[in-house]
Amino acid sequence: MARGVALEPRDERIVVTAQHVTKTFLLRHTRSIKEAFVWLIKGRKKDITNEFQAMDDVSFDIADGESVALMGFNGSGKSTTLKLISGVMHPDGGAVGIKGKVAGLIEVGAGFHPDLTGHDNVYLNGAILGMTKEQINAAYDGILAFADIGDFIDTEVKFYSSGMYLRLAFSVAVHTDPDVFLVDEILAVGDEPFQNKCKALIRQMVRDGKTIVIVSHDLDMVEKFCKRGLVMERGRLVFDGPCDQAVRFLRGRALDGSEDPPRPPLSDEERANRLFTDDERAAVPVRVRVGGPPTTAAERD
Repeated sequence: MARGVALEPRDERIVVTAQHVTKTFLLRHTRSIKEAFVWLIKGRKKDITNEFQAMDDVSFDIADGESVALMGFNGSGKSTTLKLISGVMHPDGGAVGIKGKVAGLIEVGAGFHPDLTGHDNVYLNGAILGMTKEQINAAYDGILAFADIGDFIDTEVKFYSSGMYLRLAFSVAVHTDPDVFLVDEILAVGDEPFQNKCKALIRQMVRDGKTIVIVSHDLDMVEKFCKRGLVMERGRLVFDGPCDQAVRFLRGRALDGSEDPPRPPLSDEERANRLFTDDERAAVPVRVRVGGPPTTAAERD
């Protein structure tokens, strides 16, 4: 499935491709038609709006089975990138292509109708994500067990807390068995036990070879879950390579170019539980790098 102009050919293993993607938002500075009219009369037409370049000629490919972290400071374009992959938005220029079913959490309550019960929204959201009624029926007990919201399943979701929204939305999304799973920062909404349950599930999905794209400010978490990292800055892709190097690159940006301080060595338990070895991370090529501090020991030497 392609959105935008015609896609350039890609290897059959590629399940997500972004090719020279641009996205611009119009920021309005007037609050009413009257105020806009007054500004026009005063010759301040250019002051009414201005453009914000959320994505500027961004290109990358994601292969089947890759776990990728989208990182960057607020306003860098990472959430916009995720919405373009999910199909919530369309690019103004370039093209985005997806192979297979995409599901995930872009924002709390997306796809839910506030006046319907949790039960009804399971069927509504499942249908939006491409499930048949028979598939939802088969997965229903598992959805309820994972969400763990008890009798609130028969309550209208407009009375749910943000955490309950998240529980039910995440549970529906993971039970669609998507080919590409997207997770935005909203995992921060849930309580700690549910966050741990979600992280354990994502860890298992990575082990099972699912394609996952995660947007998060929790750099320690994404470094554990993702083998590859993309760093966005002011709408441009400035780093694409091993996730541990991407984390150091971003932290170096936050420290005005200084080197990320050394970390203590991993314990035996941490080494046993990690998803990727040092050699597996090192096998990920650095495809893009625009400036930044040293990210490897060789560069620091």
